[in-house]
Amino acid sequence: MSKEKVKIERQSMPHQEAAERIQNFSEVALGYNEEQALLEASRCLDCKKPTCMEGCPVEVDIPVFIKHIKAKEYQMAIDAIKMKNNLPAICGRVCPQENQCEKHCVLGKKFTPVAIGRLERFAADWEFKQPSETRENNKGKSGKKVAVVGSGPAGLTAAADLAMFGYQVTVFEALHTAGGVLVYGIPEFRLPKAIVEREIQGIKQLGVEIRTNMVVGAVNTIDELMKNGFDAVFIGTGAGLPNFMQIPGENLNGVYSANEFLTRTNLMKGYLFPEYLTPIRIGKKVAVIGAGNVAMDSARTALRLGAEESYIIYRRSDKEMPARGEEIEHAREEGVKFRLLTSPVEIIGDEKGWVKALKCQRFELGEADESGRRRPVAIPGSEYEMEMDTVVMAIGQGPNPLVPRTTPDLQLNRHGNIIADETSGQTSKKGVFAGGDIVTGAATVIQAMGAGKKAARAIHEYLSN
Repeated sequence: MSKEKVKIERQSMPHQEAAERIQNFSEVALGYNEEQALLEASRCLDCKKPTCMEGCPVEVDIPVFIKHIKAKEYQMAIDAIKMKNNLPAICGRVCPQENQCEKHCVLGKKFTPVAIGRLERFAADWEFKQPSETRENNKGKSGKKVAVVGSGPAGLTAAADLAMFGYQVTVFEALHTAGGVLVYGIPEFRLPKAIVEREIQGIKQLGVEIRTNMVVGAVNTIDELMKNGFDAVFIGTGAGLPNFMQIPGENLNGVYSANEFLTRTNLMKGYLFPEYLTPIRIGKKVAVIGAGNVAMDSARTALRLGAEESYIIYRRSDKEMPARGEEIEHAREEGVKFRLLTSPVEIIGDEKGWVKALKCQRFELGEADESGRRRPVAIPGSEYEMEMDTVVMAIGQGPNPLVPRTTPDLQLNRHGNIIADETSGQTSKKGVFAGGDIVTGAATVIQAMGAGKKAARAIHEYLSN
C-alpha cells in the first residue's frame, strides 16, 4: 500500500452553509472542483483485485474510470461509466456508496475509502459543461418492440440497455413528467430536476420513446400492450402506495403522506408558490414520522417551506435510523430536531378538523427482532403531547397496485409485490419481466437500476431465442 497515497486525506465535499441553504432549494452539495477530484482520484490504489466493483449493482468499471480522471482524461472517464450506467450524475448524488462500492474499497479497510460516488459525479458534471453532443447508438435494429412501464430508475435503465441491444423501446409513464421517484420523491436540494431531465434526454437520444400521461392499467393493460405488437414488457412501476400507522386522527387536515408532501413540493413545484399554483399548508410546527431518507427529505423540506420547527419522530435510537449518515448530518445542521425512542399514538385535531397536537409514547429498546435491530418496547404511562400543525407520515411505501390488479395471471406475494426471478426479472407471465421497488419493496435508486439492467439482459436473451 503506497505510503504517499495513504497520507492524502479523503477530500471533503464542498456544500452550502446550513444557515444559507435552509433559505433556498438550491443543491446543498456543490461537487468537487478539478483539483479536489484529482487529489481524490490519486488515492486509488489500482488494486489487482478491485473489490469495489463487487459493491456496484450496475457493474461500473470503477478502477478504469478513476484512472482516466487521474490522467485528466475526463471524456474517457465518463465514457467508461456510461458503458454500464446511463444515469451517472444521479447516482453520484443519491446512491448510498458507503454501503456499496466504497464499503468494498481496499483502502477503506484501514483508512477512509476512495470517494467513488463523488468522483462519478465529478465526471458526469464535467460532461454537462461540455458542448452537448448527440449520443450514438450504433446497434442495428432487431425489428422487435419492448414496452417499459414506469420511467423511474429501473425503467430508464432497462429502456436504455434494451435500446443498445437494438430493440424499439417505448416507455409508458403515468405522470406528466418522466423520472418516477427521481422527479417526485427526491427534493431539488439533493437532486436538481435539470440533472434528471438531462440524463433522460441522453436516454431518448439512444432511440427510446417516452410517452407521458399513460396510466397502464387504466388507458391500456399489459395484455393489450402485448396484443398491440410489443414482444416483451418490463414493469418498473415502483412503490408509490404510502403506508399509514392506523392510529386515530390520520384523516385530519394537515396530515400528509410523504409521497403527497414531496410530490406537491418537487414535481408540482409547490416550493415556487405562487409562481406554480400548488399550495402546501405547513404551519409553524411539523412532525415527520420515520427516519429513512424520505423522512429526512420531508423534514428538511418543511424548514425550507417556512416551518419554524421540524421534528423527526422515530421509535428506535439514532443507531437504528435507516437514512444515510450524510442526510442525517445535514438535517441536524439545518436545525431538524430528533425525538428518538418515541412514536405517535394519536393525532389530535381542533374543532375545524385540523391537526393541533401529536400524542406520543416513549419507548425503550428490547431484544433484537428479525431485522437484527433491537425491538422498540413501549414504556407504560409515558404518553405526552406535542403542539403540532402538520404531520408527515414517512414510514415506507407499498407497491403501486394498478398494474398487478389489472394483470390477472401475474403472481404476487402477500404484500402485493410482483414475484420475479432475482437474476432475470422473469415473472409468472410469459414475456413479462419486472424489477425495482415493485418487486423488492422500497429500496435504493441504484438497486432498482441493477434490477433494470439484469432484466434488459434477460429480455434480450428471451427475444433472441
